[in-house]
Amino acid sequence: MRKSLRTAVAVATLTTMLLGTVVTANAAVPTDTSGLREAVSADAIMDHLAELQKIADNNGDTRASGTPGYDASLDYIEDLLVSAGYEVTRQNFLFNSFRELSEPVFEQVAPNAVTYEPNVDFITAEYSGSGDVTALLQAVDLVLPPGEEASTSNSGCETEDFADFVAGNIALVQRGTCDFSVKAHNAFVAGAVGVIIFNEGQEGRTETLAATLGDAFSDPLPVIGTSFEIGNDLAALLGGGDVTIHLATETLIELDVATQNLIAETSTGRDNRVVMAGAHLDSVPAGPGIHDNGSGSATLLEVALQIADLGIEPRNKVRFAWWGAEEAGLVGSQFYVDSLTKAEAKDIELYLNFDMIGSPNYARFVYDGDGSAFGIKGPTGSGSIEEVFEDFFASQGLASEPTAFDGRSDYDAFITAGIPAGGLFTGAEDNKTADQVALYGGLSTFDDEAVAYDPCYHQACDSLDPIADGASAGLYQALNEAYEGALEYNGVISNLNTVALEEMSDAVAHAVLLYAMSTGSVSGTATASEQAMTTGSERQGAHFRR
Repeated sequence: MRKSLRTAVAVATLTTMLLGTVVTANAAVPTDTSGLREAVSADAIMDHLAELQKIADNNGDTRASGTPGYDASLDYIEDLLVSAGYEVTRQNFLFNSFRELSEPVFEQVAPNAVTYEPNVDFITAEYSGSGDVTALLQAVDLVLPPGEEASTSNSGCETEDFADFVAGNIALVQRGTCDFSVKAHNAFVAGAVGVIIFNEGQEGRTETLAATLGDAFSDPLPVIGTSFEIGNDLAALLGGGDVTIHLATETLIELDVATQNLIAETSTGRDNRVVMAGAHLDSVPAGPGIHDNGSGSATLLEVALQIADLGIEPRNKVRFAWWGAEEAGLVGSQFYVDSLTKAEAKDIELYLNFDMIGSPNYARFVYDGDGSAFGIKGPTGSGSIEEVFEDFFASQGLASEPTAFDGRSDYDAFITAGIPAGGLFTGAEDNKTADQVALYGGLSTFDDEAVAYDPCYHQACDSLDPIADGASAGLYQALNEAYEGALEYNGVISNLNTVALEEMSDAVAHAVLLYAMSTGSVSGTATASEQAMTTGSERQGAHFRR
């Protein structure tokens, strides 16, 4: 059921408002966001996701950019926004698409005969080339045991790492420091016929690795990601003698595929202090992407629709964006930012990013805008955005924790251009810790195995019926029980957590309206941060460091 509607925007005195209702965010006039938060509901968001699921069902079980499923997803969102009175445009661009044509193979031939299971023990790296090779395995500059901190390993990041590499071998490299595409390319140049990238080994970096090489990667060799356990075991075997591996991938990369971004903005508000909020709409080719990133796309849609339904007239123009080809390497959002003139970029006050905000085994992550947790800070003003989300969750009695600006989502182009950014995330393929279970509920282990925030990340089971689409029935039933039925939609366990959606959509609505009504600048200047446009940001690289 939808929540009852209340008055959306009200001016009130700080001393008379409930905690969390009024936040100033550099505004001279406080803003009550409770009406919009009440209007935006998880039920309505799930209804949008049901429509996206139908679209995937009718279009080859995918909504990847360049496919009819993506085009139909754009049509669905555009029709609703136009009916709500938004000014809607589509932005055309080209990208290189990727898909697998057959099931990949990863086998240990010697000294033991071991067959590894696709999408469980290993995952083909996005934009991997094709190949069917059986060859000796060779380790490349591994750090075992792993360092205490993430990205201690520099394995495969420098050409010198391959100084003793034997051409014709398969390279075993470890996650850390540089982009996966750099590791794979260095291996190819050194004569490798295949690459196995295993997770680094610290807490949260042990699970099977879903690596992205990016649509610019073109080296013709199979590249896969695997878990720390499997990589560590293979490294140990190499200490005792030769290890022979069989790798096979069959992939198709199509060049210059047409797709689109969808942009919608309010008809009112200052156009020199534009508040942007975005989410990528495309799925991976392997599945419907109902969580990644149907969750962010549907939430933004419902926030936009409720702003219109409530008759809210923002002081600052609000621009919503649904990005294409994010899964191809953040192509759509980068294309958009690259298309801006300097003046247009300067007019964007800030960018809010919402990518995966309904994880079935969720945590509440806020992007570390000031760099205090991870040392990677955004442009001036990003720390204020982080504080707005942290304060909101605290006002609701909810825990949250920071997540790094590590280049994995569409904020990347904005912070590189010097535009303040922030946003929310509830977790992907990394494993949930016992400490996080105490904060957020859920499971850290099941049947003595670690449990990810999203066990169906980048898989066919990222759907409204993950069990039917290949997920573990026992695990999903246990998650649903741990969250007292919060994974159910129309009586079926889904790959979404409605409690997470309710909490995160409240935070989305709060931040969007807060900045839409703000009379000040997030960066402390009279207009969008000119300082940010010149100083840029301290960031870690690109989307491909998965």
